[in-house]
Amino acid sequence: MATDRARALWVTGPGHCEVREAGLGPLAPGHVRVRTRLTGISRGTERLVFAGDVPEGERARMRAPFQGGDFPFPVKYGYCAVGTVVAGDGHAAGTRIFALHPHQDLFDVPAAAAIPIPDAVPDAAAPLAAHMETAVNALWDHPPRIGDRIAVVGLGAVGLCIARLAARTPGVSMFGIDPSEAARRRAGFPPGDGGECNLVFHCSGTQAGLEHAIALAGFEATVVELSWYGTRAVAAPLGGAFHSRRLTLAASQVGAVSPARRATCSHAQRLALALSLLADPGLRADLGTPVPFDGLASRYAGLLGPDEASALPLVSYG
Repeated sequence: MATDRARALWVTGPGHCEVREAGLGPLAPGHVRVRTRLTGISRGTERLVFAGDVPEGERARMRAPFQGGDFPFPVKYGYCAVGTVVAGDGHAAGTRIFALHPHQDLFDVPAAAAIPIPDAVPDAAAPLAAHMETAVNALWDHPPRIGDRIAVVGLGAVGLCIARLAARTPGVSMFGIDPSEAARRRAGFPPGDGGECNLVFHCSGTQAGLEHAIALAGFEATVVELSWYGTRAVAAPLGGAFHSRRLTLAASQVGAVSPARRATCSHAQRLALALSLLADPGLRADLGTPVPFDGLASRYAGLLGPDEASALPLVSYG
């Protein structure tokens, strides 16, 4: 076990990455060793990391749980790993788990950080757990009401999860907005934006998307901002009818459990809930064909780019 070798993707400079190999030491008590099956590429956050756009003042807060290195570079980053326990304490060998771990073919984590995947959740859906967790937290922060008109602007992985969860509220009219026809088709939304909404979730990561989200908000509506812009300055259009419509612009972020559930739900319980929701086929997404880890370094930039069709590109391991 002490001689096991692991390969991981490292971002080494703006727009540059490489696979590095390192030894894994003896497995610590209370830890498990996991052989990776799939990881998901969280395009919005990983794009900012790849570009070196994590603000200096946010570097400590934006560390992934098992990140290697420090921002800006070199850094090993990611948080959507699905694997199988091969040794350790707390989980039997062969247990499928989800962990908030970077792109790496073999890794050690505390057993408590390896969340068992329910049998009804296929490997190809499990990498969405981190984004489903973000969606759950956002809907705890700002729950939809029966009969609401709701819009989601930006149909990436987080937006898709929010839209599918919120649409389960009785009587809701749900609208999904994205400049990409492929993204709208993947989410099942036709063109159209449903103006005068009661609740709008913004997930596009663009100023234009934020402007559109605010324009969709009806009288005394709430616009929930889930995009993270890194070092970019973004102007929110607070003129015009923003004040006369008495709009609320609210932040939601997954780093802390929503105040609505903080007293009764831990981070691990919230993540386990997100995984369990993915047992429902109606809440999943088709994430496409995985890219082999052996070719990831050469394809990573393209997978983060605007032409990538998948909401959450997948990486397969051996």
